[in-house]
Amino acid sequence: MNTEATTHYYDSADGLRLFYRDYAPGRPGVPVICLPGLTRNSRDFEDLALRLSNQRRVITPDLRGRGFSAWDPNWKNYHPVTYVADVWALLDTLGIDRVAVIGTSLGGLIAMAMAFQDRGRLAGVIMNDIGPEIAPEGLARIASYTGKLPPVHNWAEAAAQTREVYGQSLPDIGDEEWARLARRGYRANDDGVPLLDMDPDIGTAIREAGAQSGDPWQLFDALAATPTLVLHGVLSDILSPGILSRMHARMPGLQSVEVPNRGHVPLLDEPECLAAIDAFMGGLPE
Repeated sequence: MNTEATTHYYDSADGLRLFYRDYAPGRPGVPVICLPGLTRNSRDFEDLALRLSNQRRVITPDLRGRGFSAWDPNWKNYHPVTYVADVWALLDTLGIDRVAVIGTSLGGLIAMAMAFQDRGRLAGVIMNDIGPEIAPEGLARIASYTGKLPPVHNWAEAAAQTREVYGQSLPDIGDEEWARLARRGYRANDDGVPLLDMDPDIGTAIREAGAQSGDPWQLFDALAATPTLVLHGVLSDILSPGILSRMHARMPGLQSVEVPNRGHVPLLDEPECLAAIDAFMGGLPE
């Protein structure tokens, strides 16, 4: 079976045209949906999706305002509640009743909210360096640059800017990998100039939202009966050891793996991540 992705669009409930990649749609068993981080898109999962699609169908959407999905004219819709509705719309469009979720950062928050709304549809959840609480120093760092980065003029500058933003989280990767990450986070315009592949108003939304409100642990509690794995970058300023410890205390069956030399977020190509993901997926229904 060909595991290369096919590309498609679907319509959100409020009429936005949204993009997704579909790997091995004919595979039987519970499929996997991979949800990206705040400023990222489905290209971050290219390698992992190909790996997983040897066993399962894998779907990798671009959230609204990112990648090939339409930008929302109302920045207030850049909100987890809207993203959750978009994911349900995609799964319903594809006729998928039950799914495993791999969520990086924001994607993990979406997975928790999905469990809160309809836990029976989740076969398992992998959360990449995120918990119900977000360490305030990490939130402040992300709010400081999202939607505010100066324009770049070529791919070398895009790679340098990518390193500037993520360098403290990925201290041991080289020039080739930075260039590759830039190609995933930027897209060339008609003149060949790379542009960040996201709506700058996503930054407006996160700054206006401010600190977390309500009780985010209610969302995490919804995962109590769902197999859950946390990948924790040991250098993370988003998922602190204290937050992870509270997650384990609240959910005794929680699995977690420490990813050395990674902050927020692991790239999901690290040996520790791949071994943990393979083992976790192997324990889910085929």
